[in-house]
Amino acid sequence: MKTRKEHDFLGEREIPSDIYYGVQTLRAVENFTITGTQISSCPEMINALAYVKKAAAMANMELGILSSETGKAICGACDEIISGKLHEQFPVDCIQGGAGTSTNMNANEVIANRALELMGHEKGEYKYCHPNNHVNCSQSTNDAYPTAFRLALYTKLGTLIEAMEYLQKGFAAKGAEFADVLKMGRTQLQDAVPMTLGQEFSAYATTLGEDIKRVCEARKLLTEINLGATAIGTGINAPDEYSRIATAALKNMTGIDFETSENLVEATWDTGAYVQVSGVMKRVAVKLSKICSDLRLLSSGPRTGLNEINLPKMQPGSSIMPGKVNPVIPEVVNQVAYDIIGKDVTVTMASENGQLELNVMEPVIANALFNGVDMLHRACRVLQDRCVQGITANRERCRQLVENSIGIITALNPIIGYEKSAGVAKEALETGGSVYELVLNHKILDKSKLDEILSAENMMHPRFIRN
Repeated sequence: MKTRKEHDFLGEREIPSDIYYGVQTLRAVENFTITGTQISSCPEMINALAYVKKAAAMANMELGILSSETGKAICGACDEIISGKLHEQFPVDCIQGGAGTSTNMNANEVIANRALELMGHEKGEYKYCHPNNHVNCSQSTNDAYPTAFRLALYTKLGTLIEAMEYLQKGFAAKGAEFADVLKMGRTQLQDAVPMTLGQEFSAYATTLGEDIKRVCEARKLLTEINLGATAIGTGINAPDEYSRIATAALKNMTGIDFETSENLVEATWDTGAYVQVSGVMKRVAVKLSKICSDLRLLSSGPRTGLNEINLPKMQPGSSIMPGKVNPVIPEVVNQVAYDIIGKDVTVTMASENGQLELNVMEPVIANALFNGVDMLHRACRVLQDRCVQGITANRERCRQLVENSIGIITALNPIIGYEKSAGVAKEALETGGSVYELVLNHKILDKSKLDEILSAENMMHPRFIRN
């Protein structure tokens, strides 16, 4: 295998000639055998790094720090990466020491070596385009990496929002489909008062809509960046106007309304936006898990449970019990939620542990959030495609439970009065009889009046009906 020699201040190493990354990436690959997951698994982050490096090159060319030939070659290499090329050249583990330096240098080396080829040189001929001197010009890992992280996370959250909207529409459609299905509402797992199955599913759609707004709000926090801060926020080694020009270039390329933080020292160590995003993701996960637990309860049985709804049958449920089908899709979403909640603890602790002028724990924060967003957005789509859209209502079962419930007496209380209501409830409890039948048998109300009171329309839009 042909190799080339590269060196850093620790010494010299042989690099395979066909590889675009260099010596610092090689050391990182050897040092960080942690998760087995490479940063190339997150194309949004690779593209974000390329956008940042291109914005930096454009600013440096405008300020006369980079020659036009070198700057254009860097931009050309970045464009190739943004188009999806060379992503396999990013092998560094997602969790790494060094505050993201290995990821930043991985990008610098790949871009430099591809730029060299575009300029007609060989990989490793760094006197023409150097990973540090040229690709990393006017930058530090401490502003390039966080800026790329924010851009990548902003992009990923867009996919989560789309998936949540998709699921929200699914629940809303079921809300409309089940609008006339009367059922019992429950509090503390006990019979409460009648409602419709449509109201129950519409509430799921509403809660998802609320969380979509919260995700959008948290996402907006990521548009404040520290590009130009360099090492600790003082802007050392970056010329005047660099921050403004580079940020404007990044904004123009991505279409995202990025703005430079008012205090770059604070922005270089602050990870509050990540804590906020993680907290909102936990909120989404908790509420989504609650919905899935409801679906499991409502479909429980089928002979000995609530059995008010039927979930699509996705696979056999047991290796020993023939005919058993489990609610596997809600179950897997529950488990995704638990994982997201755990990731929130990781983000919290890593954010708290950023001492003085830099938070060195951003790689684990990035890994937790990237992985969490991916899991959550896939969970939303799986829940809609393989569960919600195929849910059917057991209409007669729902109606029977209403008629046999003591809880419907609450709906009759304004019409027949408290004393009669209490008497009927007591008799139903003692005899096991149906409130519905007892009201008819005692001629308290006729069937048409009773059915009117207990109609789905009146349960959805309550109004006072006098006897």
